Amino acid sequence: MYKNLSEYIRALERAGELVRVAAEVDPELEIAELTDRESKRPGGGRALLFERTGTPFPVLTNMMGSDRRIALALGVERLDELTERIDGLFAELTAPKPSLADKLRMLPLLKKMSRWLPRNRSGRGECQQVVLEGGQFRLSSLPVLRCWPHDGGRFVTLPLVHTEDPLTGIRNVGMYRMQVFSDRTTGMHWHMHKTGARHYEAYRAAGRRMPVAVCLGGDPAYTYAATAPMPDNMDEYLLAGFLRRRPVELVRCVSCGLRVPADCDFVIEGYVDPAEEKVVEGPFGDHTGFYSLEDRYPVFHVTAITHRRGAVYPATIVGVPPQEDAYIAKATEKIFLAPIRRAMLPEVGDLHMPWQGVAHNIALVNIRASYPGQGLRAASSLWGAGQMMFNKFMVVTAFADGVRDAERLGRSLRRMRVPDDILLSRGPLDVLDHAAPEMGLGGKLAVDLTTVAPDGPVDPVALPAVWTCCEGVEAVDAAPAETWGGLWLFAGRDGMDVGAFLRRNGATGLRWVVVLDRETESLSCDDRLWIASSNCDPSRDVTIEGDIVVLDARTKAGGVNGFDRRWPNVVASSAETIARVDARWDEYGLGGFVESPSVKYGALQKRPGAEY
Repeated sequence: MYKNLSEYIRALERAGELVRVAAEVDPELEIAELTDRESKRPGGGRALLFERTGTPFPVLTNMMGSDRRIALALGVERLDELTERIDGLFAELTAPKPSLADKLRMLPLLKKMSRWLPRNRSGRGECQQVVLEGGQFRLSSLPVLRCWPHDGGRFVTLPLVHTEDPLTGIRNVGMYRMQVFSDRTTGMHWHMHKTGARHYEAYRAAGRRMPVAVCLGGDPAYTYAATAPMPDNMDEYLLAGFLRRRPVELVRCVSCGLRVPADCDFVIEGYVDPAEEKVVEGPFGDHTGFYSLEDRYPVFHVTAITHRRGAVYPATIVGVPPQEDAYIAKATEKIFLAPIRRAMLPEVGDLHMPWQGVAHNIALVNIRASYPGQGLRAASSLWGAGQMMFNKFMVVTAFADGVRDAERLGRSLRRMRVPDDILLSRGPLDVLDHAAPEMGLGGKLAVDLTTVAPDGPVDPVALPAVWTCCEGVEAVDAAPAETWGGLWLFAGRDGMDVGAFLRRNGATGLRWVVVLDRETESLSCDDRLWIASSNCDPSRDVTIEGDIVVLDARTKAGGVNGFDRRWPNVVASSAETIARVDARWDEYGLGGFVESPSVKYGALQKRPGAEY
């Protein structure tokens, strides 16, 4: 694959997937605003290389933010090739081998697999061409981004955080954001479900400091592997070696015993002391499209910084979807579909996590169903599989293209039986799920469409020509009624009775009603779906009105539905940053003017009780 990040940049440029920005830009808000505009162009726009950042280093953003770029990053023409490669590997490994000849035929495969294993290298690597220790290094010399106006500071957003289990020595490479506190300290934002947090607790129990090494750049396969939902105790560099078809070569850090890829661009070495009091980190405009509010996390102390000559600083931004992470999630769908089929649910045909669900809120699953309840069983099994435990809304189908054909999926939803085809449950959720009744714990909803024929007759929908707004409902969008048997209702934050509203208006034949804040009325259906899946907790906000499922996706700030946690605000650029970029647009060389995506989210930031 790629020897370093610069080689990948040249590949992007040859493919017409990169724009060099020669104008000087500020890592404080300006780069993020430009990247947000570019990433929301049709198809994800282009990668951006900011050559003048007020520091010695250029910045690369949106480097995997399109179907073409994520495929280039992982060395394939199309992502389906990854599923095919892994399926083929599993088939060879698990095929019966009754004879000695059959067993001997495995030897070339095992030899090939051995070449994917990470290898230790003696001496220094390219990542250590420049070594800064003692008083030589400053984190402020790096072009660390501040992305959004209410962020707590600057954040390293694509860090490959290396830790080791103190008992087994098994390595983990995770991606945990790092807020820069000073020239020698950052936060270390590992959630309680993550392997880094487990290692931290093991070091705490042992009464020892925890060595940590943070890499940036190198082959983009490293960055992808750090985001992948690998099983605990399985080395991410084994996945990277498989993807790049050659091993990751590792060298020892200069100030600690950890090993890192020899060809990455930067290494930030240091330690976390579990005996040290945690500090306030955040807020941060997160991939959910909302701010994750401040909380307490460990402090990472930097002891050395090394980098290659001509290093490029890679960064990503997260916020209102879709962004680069939506394309990274597509690769995860393809790579982990084969293990799900082979090791857990052989009936699974396809898995899709649409960007409107920010990777974990919505999952669409297609299976080969052969008995009643199989869709419910599949949902329950997937909720117990690794990071699928964070999923909140799941739809299980059993017809061809069940997760890709929106029209047939909509017809199936119109024909579902309520409540028979609904499963409500509770379980772990992402720590960033702000609608959950408790942090990391809340409701789940599955819809079993495996017994529903998508091409059969549908119940007729009867709606009034003119709606009478009452019972707390202030406006109606009935456009989805004929496509998925649903309504968008817009309501205030006081009392509301959806059943009475529908009876008053004589509405029949519906299966779904989604209630949103009035401020969302002007948004697209995609944006509404993102907000609905983010703001609704099935254990608290889902009710059944006869044969209709009602989802209350209003803002819960101020105690709506008994909610008593803090509620975050939507992520958007400031008016000052938008105006600055507008005024300089022609300097950037990015082509025709693109309006800031943040403009349409201004009304959402005015909801009472929402916090930054």
